[in-house]
Amino acid sequence: MLAQLMICAGAILLFAVSLAGALELEREEAARYIQPPYQLGDLIEGDVYELINLDGRVAGYAFETQHLAPLPGFSGAPINLFVILTLEGRLIDVDIVSHNEPIFVSGLGEAPFQDFIAQYKGYSITDSLVIGVPYGDGGSGSSLVYLDGVTKATASVRIAHETLLAAALKVAREKMQGIGGSAAAEPNLDYTEDLTWEQLVEEGIAGRRVVTNREVDEAFADTIWADDDPLAKDEPDAVYLDLWVVDLGPPAIAEAILEPDSLRQLQNFRELSPEDEPLLVIDAGRHGLVTEEFVRNTSPDLITASQNGLPISLRDADLDVELRDGVPGEFAMILRTDRRLGFDPTSEWSLSVRAVREHGSFRPEIGTVDFSIPHKTDGRFFIRDEPPAPVPVWRQAMDARSADLIVLAGGLVMLVPLLFLGQSKLAGFRYYTVFRLTVLAGVIGFVGWWGQGQLSIATVLGVVRGVFEGQSLAFLLYDPFSLLIWAVVILTFILWGRGFFCGWLCPFGAMQEFMHHAGRLLRLPQIRVPDRIDRWLVKLKYLILAGMVALIFTAPSYLDAAIEVEPFKTAITTFFVREWYYVLYCVGLLALSMMVFKGFCRYICPLGAVMAIGGFLRLRNWIPRRAACGSPCQLCRVKCNYNAIKPTGGIRYDECFQCLDCVTIHDDDDRCVPLILAKRGRQL
Repeated sequence: MLAQLMICAGAILLFAVSLAGALELEREEAARYIQPPYQLGDLIEGDVYELINLDGRVAGYAFETQHLAPLPGFSGAPINLFVILTLEGRLIDVDIVSHNEPIFVSGLGEAPFQDFIAQYKGYSITDSLVIGVPYGDGGSGSSLVYLDGVTKATASVRIAHETLLAAALKVAREKMQGIGGSAAAEPNLDYTEDLTWEQLVEEGIAGRRVVTNREVDEAFADTIWADDDPLAKDEPDAVYLDLWVVDLGPPAIAEAILEPDSLRQLQNFRELSPEDEPLLVIDAGRHGLVTEEFVRNTSPDLITASQNGLPISLRDADLDVELRDGVPGEFAMILRTDRRLGFDPTSEWSLSVRAVREHGSFRPEIGTVDFSIPHKTDGRFFIRDEPPAPVPVWRQAMDARSADLIVLAGGLVMLVPLLFLGQSKLAGFRYYTVFRLTVLAGVIGFVGWWGQGQLSIATVLGVVRGVFEGQSLAFLLYDPFSLLIWAVVILTFILWGRGFFCGWLCPFGAMQEFMHHAGRLLRLPQIRVPDRIDRWLVKLKYLILAGMVALIFTAPSYLDAAIEVEPFKTAITTFFVREWYYVLYCVGLLALSMMVFKGFCRYICPLGAVMAIGGFLRLRNWIPRRAACGSPCQLCRVKCNYNAIKPTGGIRYDECFQCLDCVTIHDDDDRCVPLILAKRGRQL
């Protein structure tokens, strides 16, 4: 019989499984995602390609997300997207490469997921992108950009959203200037502090680099330019370059250095170019700062700057520089750089001055050497326009479903104490059946169809896979409605085992119970599975569960299809709007319930197997029994539709669905045989 059960379990899994898999893209496959005027460039690291423009220059990056941000989805496997990003952090395009999200694989179909992903095109990764809709006038003047989610798939699209942003920001931080880092620092124009030149030097606010003639000669040693500066040979210890660097953006610093006329010019400059950072460069040596060919208001020809390995664009601010007494220098100029390009004056950056030598008189050969000075300015002179901290995804999800959560929590708060404290009174209530069916109707309508709170084996397998692969379980937070149900169900394991969920909170289980009543109204034959067969059939669900767990370690790409052994997606998530074979399977199970009471729940449901195993946490036997139960009285056992009462009268709690029918009989002195006899003054 065990072999037959294993064959049956395998057949059920094979019925559900279809071939699926996610492979990394080869270069030719990745190139198909690129549209003119761009083309795929070199693979520079991992899954990151350069994006090449028509002129051959790098225009951005293209990459897969699965290794950069392997956030597990509901199947435990990450969603893999192909992202095309400009150097400025703007999304040119986003495509879905692969995923195993059950709701889209064989539920809603791929179209809603594709439509959701298409919304990202054109936005910048620096935009505050959120999923949802603004409340009232919340969208007016807001810095938030709202993306339409997908009904019934909120958790999956949030995982995709987090995957996209996490991968894109990681590439931006590693590859691009000024994207994905901290907020830009701007001079605090209201900050005042009395400073002197000596204080600026002592605190490092004024940076200095001295280069002697000897150092320059050593830099050109063993080259054809080694002897092309006679003055350096004659005075090796004399100063060649005495370079000073000061950030004049903060007014408190500028006032310590510039004369009033220059300060007024600088103030006008700030008003006209508020995004530019003015940098004072002084040379007190013989080098100078620019060549004779330099033109004002252009980029200096001998000075460059960089930060984090990326160039900083410099340009002459075309301001007259008059230094206060005590400030050294022969040549001084104010350069400007745009903070919007990523320059952060509070983080270390480097200024380089180029020494140039010529060899030969006719078409001389040019030799250059760069001398650099690292610099940064203390953060007290600056302010940061910090964007509001992003709302955690779990908080967004909770806010979006706050009303549903309140209603669900209220229902659970009433139902759990009622069953725990008033079980016998409830079972003896004249209209108990009406009450129970009303609750089950609410479970189907609100918990199932409206709230999409049908628990699934997919969550259990996703957790197992996440733990096995060392991945985060944060995906559970993306669906707080279901998470609340899970939390309550796990807690009620201690009180009732599997009975609370399987008997009261499972939407598909509730559907089967209604079908049972419909079958009785239609006078269909009610089939009671013989005990000897029932004992083996109840083990089938454990074999199916074991097969699914085995797939996690052997063929995880098949999991999303194997989960189709559950008809929940068809009946609850998609309202029976699916391919005909899924609908036929689901309707067939419901039709079976009209004659075999909850046949799917009792014999096939892998989630029911998990619930039964969790029932071992039960700390009490909550169904009252008498010595006469089972011997000689068998009424409760005969009436139990679940066949959850042993011939001895004991309860098989791993198969009990908490319908309370046996409690109703146990406390009814018109139905319970021992009570009837006791009322008549007789004993069994």
